[in-house]
Amino acid sequence: MNTKIKPFLFLPLLVLSSCASKQDLVVVADDVRKLKTESETIKTQSAGSYSDVQQVRDEVSKLQGSMAEATHKNAESFGRLGMEDSLLVHKVDDLETRLQKIEHFLGFDNKEKSAAVMPPNVDSAEGAKAPKLLDDAALLNEGLERLGKSSFAAARESFSALLKDYPKSTLVDKAQFEIAECFFGEKWYEKAILEYQVVIAKYTKSKKRPAALYKQALSFEKIGDEVNAKARFKTLINVYPASPEAALARKKTH
Repeated sequence: MNTKIKPFLFLPLLVLSSCASKQDLVVVADDVRKLKTESETIKTQSAGSYSDVQQVRDEVSKLQGSMAEATHKNAESFGRLGMEDSLLVHKVDDLETRLQKIEHFLGFDNKEKSAAVMPPNVDSAEGAKAPKLLDDAALLNEGLERLGKSSFAAARESFSALLKDYPKSTLVDKAQFEIAECFFGEKWYEKAILEYQVVIAKYTKSKKRPAALYKQALSFEKIGDEVNAKARFKTLINVYPASPEAALARKKTH
């Protein structure tokens, strides 16, 4: 073969090779554009997802704050209930001890003992007989008479005797209420609160219950406990809306 012709034989191969390289570059460039587009799409989606996640985090933080606030409020409410329960139940023994000490200091217990040992002014035949016990109605009337004279300790003695000797009497709720009234009259409001609570909790069908709720609320007011005082007024209005005491309570809550 002619050596002058040989170079022209490789020329088509070079042209084809050059064309193939350009096509590859076009494909690669197109792939790069696609990758860039996908990258931008991913970035946009990532930004949106991050925004959504951040929003969820903010909502969770708000919920946690609301839960913390609710927990704090519940703790305060339970704290007040605990204090009330402690006042109405757990301090009974302490108040009873204080009562006994005060009565001892004032000499009431000695007077009661002296009255118990004094012989009746009767002849020997009648003196041998046991003293006649008063019935429940007589004890209640005796207590009310003594209470009217501000003889609080003596009045309590009569009411307490009714509760002890006639536990099934229809007058026990009234006797219990009047015991509370004795302490209220003495301005011993903590003890009055406890005794009114007995009427409220034990004698749920008593006609004295509205008055017990009202006077207990007043007792709370007297010791500066406005929270429990308002709670008792509201309970009275809700449970006994037509009672005279409820009308008085409405004036207190307005």
